[in-house]
Amino acid sequence: MKKLLNTLYITRQETYLHKERETIVIKQGDEKLGQFPAINVANILCFGQVSVSPFLMGYCAKKAIGLIFYTEYGRYLARVEGKPVGNVLLRRTQYRWADDDGKCNAVARLIVAAKIANSRSVLQREIRNHGDNAQLAAAVDKLSVSCRRAKQAQSVDEARGIEGEAAAVYFSVFSELVRGSAFAFCGRFRRPPTDPVNALLSFTYSLITQECISALVGVGLDPYVGFLHKDRPGRSSLALDLLEEFRAAWADRFVLTLINRKQLALNDFVTEASGAVKLAEDARKQFLAAYQERKQVEIVHPYLKESVPVGLLPHCQAMLLARHIRGDTQYYPPFLIK
Repeated sequence: MKKLLNTLYITRQETYLHKERETIVIKQGDEKLGQFPAINVANILCFGQVSVSPFLMGYCAKKAIGLIFYTEYGRYLARVEGKPVGNVLLRRTQYRWADDDGKCNAVARLIVAAKIANSRSVLQREIRNHGDNAQLAAAVDKLSVSCRRAKQAQSVDEARGIEGEAAAVYFSVFSELVRGSAFAFCGRFRRPPTDPVNALLSFTYSLITQECISALVGVGLDPYVGFLHKDRPGRSSLALDLLEEFRAAWADRFVLTLINRKQLALNDFVTEASGAVKLAEDARKQFLAAYQERKQVEIVHPYLKESVPVGLLPHCQAMLLARHIRGDTQYYPPFLIK
């Protein structure tokens, strides 16, 4: 099994990263803030005014170290990538599948069914832990029906429609999961997020998307050609396909933990002139530390039956998807939580 490597989160403004032999050096002015062996680093995430030397950019591209840039408040900007890795025959098969409605639907409906099942599991977990709730119970019943429908979807468009209906049901009761806090959730708002809960969800989804891109590139797949999400210039459609399995199972549960354990407060957020709500700088550091901790928690993968860190789940699913596209398995086994 692949080893979970470290991720560097560079949040201090006006820092400069460069390569020194086989290490990554972080400086601010003449002060050295840190130096890390590159062999132990999988990704470098830069927030705001962070500069990177051309030589380090080239090194990261050559060594398949993800180098990703965000605004100071966490909006994704760009990533540096090197030449494609893996077998070109795998990617050619992926492209043919993406143009085949039947092949697309066979994968897409399983991903949608898994997303709905994971959303249902999050609601069921809340009922088990905190007692009966009529709204949650009704939503669980609706999601069970949607899950069965998704498995039988006859086209990708039908699968997308079922996914949209299920997401509306899930988020209509999401506020019931935010317990005893001042955080209000009145629905899912993406562009821009207009409240702290949506801001946390969007930020976490963005981080996991980049994990999915790195995982797909690592197994030789093209993250920009998907089966559920349509092709769009600049959109990592296959990574977004993979993300669907992790939204409720990883991202939503993580965000709820931060809120319900009072690890974040309302004054940890700032509102921009546009109305967008973002994490403040100190709170973002705290968030990223908790996110990195969560990535190191080990679980038993439901299909592989191996104990793996949460941070390697995108790699596991990318590997399973690559096996399916190569013809090694009859079906793609999506990620499911209990």
